[in-house]
Amino acid sequence: MRKVRILMAKPGLDGHDRGVKIVSRALRDAGFEVIYTGLHQTPEDVVNIALQEDVDAIGMSVLSGAHNYLFSRVLELLKEKNAQEIVVFGGGIIPEDDVKYLKSIGVSELFLPGTPLETIINWAKENIKPLS
Repeated sequence: MRKVRILMAKPGLDGHDRGVKIVSRALRDAGFEVIYTGLHQTPEDVVNIALQEDVDAIGMSVLSGAHNYLFSRVLELLKEKNAQEIVVFGGGIIPEDDVKYLKSIGVSELFLPGTPLETIINWAKENIKPLS
């Protein structure tokens, strides 16, 4: 069986990428194959890269306050491309009411600042499986 492939993305105008790089490295060290998009990706970029790289999940880091738009747009684009089976998760500075909203529209999990890396890794091991 192949390794689980996770695309880690930093969409929007936010330039703070330390957290997503730390999580990406932790996931890689835990045995996942991780592709990092770099800064300032559009939702369209994120979905196109995810499809090109045949990933099983997309993890997005959003600290800019645009989380509702960015996550919902990625989910919308995945649906348009018949790729809703790709697990979408993320993290950032997200108010509790918005966490509830984002989960209600299909985001699998959201990790807020201070979440231990082990918690994220364990969640990924339990919730992301190879699609092909």
